[in-house]
Amino acid sequence: MGKNIDYMMELVNEYLSGKTPRYIFELDFQTEILARYKKMVREDRDYAEYFYDMLSEDGVDAGDDLSDKEFKQLIRRQYNKVKSIAKD
Repeated sequence: MGKNIDYMMELVNEYLSGKTPRYIFELDFQTEILARYKKMVREDRDYAEYFYDMLSEDGVDAGDDLSDKEFKQLIRRQYNKVKSIAKD
């Protein structure tokens, strides 16, 4: 993958591993996806669009009413979906 996609995957991974608290992750994720999305598309359009759909729209944006535990489970599930297609 390209450096912007790798950066965003690592950002999510750091949250899932407990290195980043939820409130920081949510702020950083929104800031970074806005700043990097066009570059991610240039690196790999299909992957960038899937990443955005799974982790932004169906992940971070969908988690507003979830507990911290439920939110982390959602992000982990979405991250694993995105990660699984990177291996294909």
